Amino acid sequence: MPIVIDKNIPAFSVLSRERIFVMDRERAFSQDIRPIEIAILNLMPTKKETETQFMRLLSNSPLQVNVTLIHTESYRSKNTEAEYLDRFYQALEKIKERHFDGMIVTGAPVEDMDFHDVAYWNELTQTFDFTRTNVTSTIFICWGAMAALNYFYGIPKHALRRKLFGVFSHRKTNLSDPDPLMRGISDEFHMCHSRHSEIRMQDVERDPRLKVLAASPKAGVSILSDEHHKQIFVLGHMEYDRETLQTEYERDLRKGLAIDPPYRYFADKSHKKINMNWSSTANLFYNNWLNFVYQTTPYRF
Repeated sequence: MPIVIDKNIPAFSVLSRERIFVMDRERAFSQDIRPIEIAILNLMPTKKETETQFMRLLSNSPLQVNVTLIHTESYRSKNTEAEYLDRFYQALEKIKERHFDGMIVTGAPVEDMDFHDVAYWNELTQTFDFTRTNVTSTIFICWGAMAALNYFYGIPKHALRRKLFGVFSHRKTNLSDPDPLMRGISDEFHMCHSRHSEIRMQDVERDPRLKVLAASPKAGVSILSDEHHKQIFVLGHMEYDRETLQTEYERDLRKGLAIDPPYRYFADKSHKKINMNWSSTANLFYNNWLNFVYQTTPYRF
């Protein structure tokens, strides 16, 4: 929420330059207060866990956030009951006339496939087009980010030799002029990754429409956006719970897959204690995003 102060006080111009949400008393008096409308296109098979993770982050704000859950119609999840989806989720066709302040497009476990071979690719690209006209700002996560970068900018994904798996340190870019989405986040911060593919920095740097907000020596480019933050791409998983990587690790072990313990995730060799050091970054990032869309979306969208 904004801080309301007299626009003639020196702090007003200082905070405005720092991109902190300040509002003069005249504007505040006439301001319409409304909830923020956020849609989540949940492509993960673990839909209940994933929706809870994002809702937890969206709830850590004084703003009222209305959440609409969306699923694909061209492919129905085998891990979530149809009754559950019919009760709590909507198809794109049902909401295509609506406008949203923000949307989140999750990752999906289809990295080994060509984008066009994914069963719901045509429907997904319709959703991508929908975000251009009906959504103020969209966050694309992990595979969802790779798919959107490919669709909007032609940037390819590249297979990794080994799964990028664990908790990795990152550095913000442009420390002298921090991006509004990164405000309050430490210069060095941590984020989870769990993926078999990557987006390469040199491919991103070829397109002047994109800017890198954070990168990691080991995980590579991790957070980027377009100039106006209408499209935000997060290659990692800020939203993960404490046990998410442990659950994935134990699942892969049961499948007999060649998997190393998640990097810098366990606090001891017993693999029982977990060092959760990414949650404060997640809360700050999503609070910054909610404040951004609250300021940016016209009241009469």
